[in-house]
Amino acid sequence: MSSVSTSDRFLYVTRHGEATPDESGLTEAGRRQAVLLGERLRGVPLAAVHHGPLPRAAETARLIGEQLDGVPVGVCEEAGDYVPYVPSREELPGEAADAMLGFLEGFTAEERARGAELAAEAVARFTGPVEGDEPRHELLVTHNFLVGWLVRAALDAPAWRWMGVNQANAALTVIRYAPGRPPSVLVLNDTRHLPGDLRWTGFPPALHV
Repeated sequence: MSSVSTSDRFLYVTRHGEATPDESGLTEAGRRQAVLLGERLRGVPLAAVHHGPLPRAAETARLIGEQLDGVPVGVCEEAGDYVPYVPSREELPGEAADAMLGFLEGFTAEERARGAELAAEAVARFTGPVEGDEPRHELLVTHNFLVGWLVRAALDAPAWRWMGVNQANAALTVIRYAPGRPPSVLVLNDTRHLPGDLRWTGFPPALHV
């Protein structure tokens, strides 16, 4: 019996553009961010754009898709905004445990359980090599937590380490999944397609570099 051939997957991941205070959509800056990211991706042979169901991700994906030529844009729950993993105190660095666990206490038990399920579904759907002889390029328009989770998984870091992997609005991260090789983070939190006044939104001022 012949084995099924597999090829590289290139997963392009971005956080949605800057959202309005009520998160019902994007600010003018957020819309500009999305358009500029779409323009940057015009030369990429994307097979699909996937996005989470919340308005800020959906609007970002729509604006990106308008800059591309016929690339299908679709919604999926596993690309949404959720906590992918809740660590125990013993897993965390002692000096940071109280702050990290305090933050996670704001999520209900139901939200935590559903988040873990969605994170597993996201990894199953969007990571790893693809079947066939042609590489596949896909864009995932999502939220900060899932970007951190996918980067952590690619680097085989401890499960709790999705925390602290922060992504600016409309920044680009690219992960390559090649047959027979560990995943490679090719690009991380890249904002070079954005002018200075549109970079680092989504980060507190102390983290602007």
